[in-house]
Amino acid sequence: QVQLVESGGGLVQAGGSLSLSCAASGRTISRSTMGWFRQAPGKERELIVAISWTGTVTYNADSVKGRFTISRDNAKSTMYLQINSLKPEDTAVYYCAADVGIVGVPPFRSTNTRVGSWGQGTQVTVSS
Repeated sequence: QVQLVESGGGLVQAGGSLSLSCAASGRTISRSTMGWFRQAPGKERELIVAISWTGTVTYNADSVKGRFTISRDNAKSTMYLQINSLKPEDTAVYYCAADVGIVGVPPFRSTNTRVGSWGQGTQVTVSS
């Protein structure tokens, strides 16, 4: 199993930007579909973006299109999430996930999406 550690969360004003990172260890992620989920207070954990091992974005939720950019560097075993134009409704704990299996139609929640490994999460808080 792979261990995932997120970093880069914090408090930011609406309209601002953040960069999140997810560092993997334990085994290679070079052939793994990776993704970022988020869980807002009182809501289910939901997939927002996913990326294949080749770097192709395989999923991009409507709520974040045009604002969130996922990328990865397999040589560094690291995945990234660039978040721009932040909104208060983006406030959530953001989780990195490895071996993400997307089947069916969105929304893809943690309860109906196969995930091999989870990070511990990083809090993103957007003030208005």
